[in-house]
Amino acid sequence: MILSKRQDVERFLKEPAADIRAVVIYGRDRGVVRDRADQLAKRLFERPDDPFDTAQLTEGDLDASPGKLEDELSALSMMGGRRLVRLRLMGEKGGPDKQAAEALTRHVEGQLNPDAFFLVEAGALGRDSTLRKTAEKAGGAVVIPCYEDEAGDMARLARETLAKDKVSLNAEALDLFVSRLPKERGVARAEIERLALYLGPNSGVVATPADLTDFLGVEPEASLGDAAIDAFGGRLGAAQAGLRRAAAEGEGGPAAVRAMGFHLGRLRRTLTLHKNGIDLAAAAKASGVFWKNEREFLRQARAWTLDHLLQVQVEVLAADKACKTSGSPDQLISERLALQIAGKARRLGL
Repeated sequence: MILSKRQDVERFLKEPAADIRAVVIYGRDRGVVRDRADQLAKRLFERPDDPFDTAQLTEGDLDASPGKLEDELSALSMMGGRRLVRLRLMGEKGGPDKQAAEALTRHVEGQLNPDAFFLVEAGALGRDSTLRKTAEKAGGAVVIPCYEDEAGDMARLARETLAKDKVSLNAEALDLFVSRLPKERGVARAEIERLALYLGPNSGVVATPADLTDFLGVEPEASLGDAAIDAFGGRLGAAQAGLRRAAAEGEGGPAAVRAMGFHLGRLRRTLTLHKNGIDLAAAAKASGVFWKNEREFLRQARAWTLDHLLQVQVEVLAADKACKTSGSPDQLISERLALQIAGKARRLGL
């Protein structure tokens, strides 16, 4: 049986069916795989790390002793009761994959210890994986594929992890923090735990974006975002300084052009919503404008028009194309684009 829908997976991890003897959890993000495997093990076993009731194996163990997996699945618990056999496959080696598939088949058919629970954690098993194909078809087995976390998943993880230390983020701070989190679950969890220590465990604080300034620091993307805002605000010197700072931090001309195009898109969306009757401030918020930039963004939105933005869009597209030309001076192209935009902004009174 395959469980791929979030609600089905969460329901199973909270209340695993009694007739399930084996579960295979796999995916490219090993942090997500590990989290779900830990959750299931803790739900089924009071002490999932107890060496008397748990066997933890790797593919190295299977290479060294091909019969070890079935031996562990056949063994009885030294303390009586259920036994956990946990196998971690780091790669897609054919040998361990096939051994795990064969052991799983015998186990779900009742040929080994029926009181043993077989839990497999694996990487991105391909369609040709014998283990994956066997588990998907076997009765008494569940397969849980894990996909890359989306923003909502990371936000949920951040809220739940921070809540354990009795700290939290308001909505804007949460959006900002999640946007800067790495995509790998294990690394992201470490960053969330580091934030909890920064805010003060058990302090009850509800942090705002301003509270995160020192924690997050400045990234190249932030420098590019500032440069785009400055360009559309008519501040050429500040825009060029931001572009050069971002370049020193590793972000080249193409990323700078994209940042200016992104800011243009927000202005265009805001003005379109406003044209359709939405209050300008509400339109800016709906376009995802960061609270810290809202005042300057609204100043620009009152000066720029959709026609003016259309003219700039042509220049942004031309600069983007030029940056992709072999041997092009990316940095100069982005600075020239900033000069063109800032000049138009100045003529609009900004």
